[in-house]
Amino acid sequence: MNTESIIIGLFCRVDDRLGAIPKESLGLLHPSEIVTLGLLFALKGKGGRAWYRWLARDWRHLFPNLPERTRLFRLFTAYRYLTDQLLAETSILGVVDSFGIELIHPFREHRSNGQIGRKGLSNHRWIVGAKLCVVLNHLGLPVSWECGGANLPDQAF
Repeated sequence: MNTESIIIGLFCRVDDRLGAIPKESLGLLHPSEIVTLGLLFALKGKGGRAWYRWLARDWRHLFPNLPERTRLFRLFTAYRYLTDQLLAETSILGVVDSFGIELIHPFREHRSNGQIGRKGLSNHRWIVGAKLCVVLNHLGLPVSWECGGANLPDQAF
């Protein structure tokens, strides 16, 4: 499967799930396009500038009304609430699990004033970072999620 078919398939799934949400009168992109681009940014895993250069260079033909980079990232923030509609339906049987995401090594804790993440235990190991808790239905699809500092106990989720 090539990248173009993945992007088109992702857009079709997002557009089918979001339904007919109207476009703003002065907006260049439809909400389903904004959510698709946000998911692409999350999946690609690059920095914002490098990702935008890749998108504008290789895939502008799929998104001809692509706004400027900073405007696009402001749109991601404004339309973030729509991603909740992409979650699966709940079921009687489900699984809840939390896991730690280590952002820096514990030896490097408090070395910068702008440190993100907290120190806590995850899987019997000290980490400095965050915990992500995911609820899955019986099909293994995500129903809900929550995140917090690594110092939160699992019962807090």
